[in-house]
Amino acid sequence: MVHVDVKMAGRIPDGGGWRSHGRGSEQARAVERRTKRTERGGYVYLRSAVDGFSRLAYTEALPDEKAVTAVAFLRRARAWFAAHSITQIERVVTDNGSCYRADAFAR
Repeated sequence: MVHVDVKMAGRIPDGGGWRSHGRGSEQARAVERRTKRTERGGYVYLRSAVDGFSRLAYTEALPDEKAVTAVAFLRRARAWFAAHSITQIERVVTDNGSCYRADAFAR
């Protein structure tokens, strides 16, 4: 049995954000200029799969919560578990997220 879940986490700019350097510092202003022009702020989605018996975990940082992303993640997780001698997954346990209720994920 494998438990699958996703956690939304805020993106932290390279070099740290305003909390590490203080509001109004040169580093904080540089980060703000970059995010307004080119770089995206926002969130990253940490998707994890944990084997229920061994508690071995596989995690990836992904850009969204879509069903297609969840299906691709589960394929990579199964391959990773197989490389670590967990070859048979009888059941996948998730929450009621929309990506897990999609037909593509059920197949």
